[in-house]
Amino acid sequence: MAKKKVIENPIENEAAATIQPITETLEKNYMPYAMSVIVSRALPEIDGFKPAHRKLLYTMYEMGLLTKQKTKSANIVGQTMRLNPHGDSSIYETMVRLTKGHEALLHPFIDSKGSFGKHYSRDMAYAASRYTEAKLDDFCHELFSGIDKDAVDFVPNYDNTMEEPSLLPTTFPNILVSPNLGIAVGMACSICSFNLNEICDGTIALLKNPNTTIDRMLDIVKAPDFPGGAQILYDREQMRKIYESGSGSFKMRAKYEYVKKNSCIDILEIPYSSSIEAIMKKATDMIKSGKLREVTDVRDAIDLNGFKLTFDLKKDADPELVMKKLFTMTELENNFDCNFNILVDGTPMQLGIREILNEWIKFRVKCVTRELTFELGKKEHKLELLRGLAAILLDIDKAIRIIRNTEREEDVVPNLAAGFNLTKIQAEYIADIKLRNLNRQYIINRVEEISELEKQIADIKETLRDEIKLKGTIISKLQEVKKKYGKPRKTEIISKEGELSEAKEDIFFENYNCRLILTKGGYFKKLSVQAARAEEHKLKDGDFVLYQEDTDNRGDILFFTDKGQIYRAKVNDFELTKASQMGDYVPTKLGMEDGERVVACKMIYDLNPNHHMVYIFENGKGLRVNLSAYEAKTRRRKIASAYSSESALAGAVYEGDKPVNLFIRSDGGRGMLIKSSLIPVKATRTAGGIQIMKLPKKGVKVDLVTDRIDDIGQDALKCKKLALPSNGSLLDQLTFNF
Repeated sequence: MAKKKVIENPIENEAAATIQPITETLEKNYMPYAMSVIVSRALPEIDGFKPAHRKLLYTMYEMGLLTKQKTKSANIVGQTMRLNPHGDSSIYETMVRLTKGHEALLHPFIDSKGSFGKHYSRDMAYAASRYTEAKLDDFCHELFSGIDKDAVDFVPNYDNTMEEPSLLPTTFPNILVSPNLGIAVGMACSICSFNLNEICDGTIALLKNPNTTIDRMLDIVKAPDFPGGAQILYDREQMRKIYESGSGSFKMRAKYEYVKKNSCIDILEIPYSSSIEAIMKKATDMIKSGKLREVTDVRDAIDLNGFKLTFDLKKDADPELVMKKLFTMTELENNFDCNFNILVDGTPMQLGIREILNEWIKFRVKCVTRELTFELGKKEHKLELLRGLAAILLDIDKAIRIIRNTEREEDVVPNLAAGFNLTKIQAEYIADIKLRNLNRQYIINRVEEISELEKQIADIKETLRDEIKLKGTIISKLQEVKKKYGKPRKTEIISKEGELSEAKEDIFFENYNCRLILTKGGYFKKLSVQAARAEEHKLKDGDFVLYQEDTDNRGDILFFTDKGQIYRAKVNDFELTKASQMGDYVPTKLGMEDGERVVACKMIYDLNPNHHMVYIFENGKGLRVNLSAYEAKTRRRKIASAYSSESALAGAVYEGDKPVNLFIRSDGGRGMLIKSSLIPVKATRTAGGIQIMKLPKKGVKVDLVTDRIDDIGQDALKCKKLALPSNGSLLDQLTFNF
């Protein structure tokens, strides 16, 4: 039998030959890209700038735009492309964010002219670069101070045709003064801005005492500060976490005012991370869906005076309720997430505020040391030249004679050096002096600078040797920056106690007046005022109204059962019904236990600690319980063991600021009318109480408790009792309206 010929697949062989382990792919292909994005694009360095910011600002500095008049933005963008090869659109977008017109920074770096959009609007587009103009703001003097004195390293640009600074020698901690957002590969940064005055004070405190505590820093640098203002809901522990770890979030809220005359709410400042378009869209959707019935219109009212967003209200609208709804459902209240990831010597780190300031202090000490060293070299060089000039002062004629008698030009410097015992540098300097300056007056005037130079050199050397003096120089500069450029806080700090405490369902419903009715049979109705007045109640045979109250749609209803339990529901949980309908059967509506029966109910707004519930049981006993006994950390729908279950509950009556009249009836044909104040208050809510109504040993129990004396009739007054316990009065001869 012939063997089958096996044909090798060249495509499969080629694929097998090019297989690369995933770890090797990540290491050789992915990691260089990831590190490039992290180090060269998305995260700021200790000077507070990303490479794109730094390249743009340095280009403008080289163009002389710190002192010259504004120039077209297109010109700036074109010049920046010598350092930044990522295209004109990305450069211009970077420039827009740094301008005064865009309002994204507390201290803008670029003085702009023209339309640059707004930070708080995603749709307000900036004009093309050919239409706008810009120059560096005076504030940028603090960015470039010392850059010409070897304060920082310079590195080649992308094509090695020129050099650019690796960092800018900022005289203040710009890393915490200018907000910064960036997304790298596997990490991101979100740095909020802080007030310049507070940051300078905090840095000075650290310079004076490196062991400054976080609590002390919280006292100095109170909270973030944003160019758009608004309010911070301040939580010290939350802020402490951010200051310590560089990670966390805090809540911001818009600032508004209610204009009663125009019946409108003006939003004047919004959180930094919000946009006006998102707020308007959400508010419009709420109006359409009926969740914001109180508002008739929302409009953008931005004008030359600045930001304004206006909500027009209906006449009877409650502005506080409207704002609660807007804070809950729109970006008028927003979180700012902090992630202080920065580059320190090319290494990404997540640092707290104190650590960031300490790193900036190290950086600034290096910059100042390099500046002073540069100045020292310059002054020592000048001193050397002046000392050479002083050497020829006593015999100027000799110097002139040496120069005149020297035949070759290249011998002038050696001959001067030999004639006056000068260094080559000193001789070069003297040889280059103009003939008109070779006079005694000129030389004396120059030589007089020597003593001042020697003093300055001694001071610089002393500063370089003494760390305290070096830090003192930095402190002086920070105080100068604070005095010259400091501004009051824009973002207001408010207590977190002012935060919205109501649950969402508590505010997103329509409020109106209504009448609540509970029958003996356990049926509950919520009627409109019109329905309650115009229609006749429908009840089951033998049933009667046990409780009714005119109120509104905002409160809670407490339902008391015969098994010692309270069920809590919202008035809003029940739909409006007609008087001609039976209503909701409460045990089914609230999911009560089998056989559990509703005995009483009461509508409340809160558990007032000065008010009581009066419980009367079928065995004739009773007690009063303070409402504070039902306080809980969470809002419970069911309160078990709310009162004694030794005997079934006959009735429960709410006692407010004043005692109430109670009518108690037994099925043995007796009744009594008493003041609730006769019944003692018990500290334990499950106590059995004291005997209120004396009952025979067999077959008799309390079957009715009510405070609706008017419905009972005037005959109830004949049953009035002033002391407890009591047998009650016979009811055979009395008429009642049950």
